[in-house]
Amino acid sequence: MSFQQYSNIGMVVKTFQVRYEEQNFITETPFQISDYFRDDLELTLSKGIVNNSENAICENLIYPVLKEVWKRYVDEFLLWSHQTLHYNETLTGVPDYMVARRSPLGKVVFDKPYLIVVEAKRDDFTRGWGQCLVELIAAQKLNDSSAETVFGVVSNGLTWEFGQLIQDVFTKHIKTYSLQSLDELFAALNHVFEQCRLQLSD
Repeated sequence: MSFQQYSNIGMVVKTFQVRYEEQNFITETPFQISDYFRDDLELTLSKGIVNNSENAICENLIYPVLKEVWKRYVDEFLLWSHQTLHYNETLTGVPDYMVARRSPLGKVVFDKPYLIVVEAKRDDFTRGWGQCLVELIAAQKLNDSSAETVFGVVSNGLTWEFGQLIQDVFTKHIKTYSLQSLDELFAALNHVFEQCRLQLSD
């Protein structure tokens, strides 16, 4: 069964016996956004066509935001786009984006994923979270450590929602973030990247 066949969180929770919770777990960590990024995003939003297709949303809105934060963590992590994630025939598919540990063997090797980002296609966050949670379960199993935290994000480019999986408990962050409030959004993403980095030294 591929990731896309899981249409909501409830389906995933029942199938894999994961407990669902809601609480705010993110401690926003300020991030200095470059003037270039702000100007480029404003130009894209005001003059470009950003939401005419799923690919346009990913390329114009989601990936640039992820890349801007990732640049601060390039020595520890790689940002993967549409990389196959395969644990077994039940847990297999292609997440939109993943942040994974940089392999000592080089950047061509996919290593432990800590953050998975899913586009909410047609603004369907319900289906987006179904996909994201089952991808987090696959990542957790691939990492062979249920004690480590794997993070998830579901976004339609404008709205960003966060979650985390620790052992058999999935927690959805209550607060949502918006591309219109860049500083808060980047502070939330920066917190997630920092938490991923802390786990590298555990």
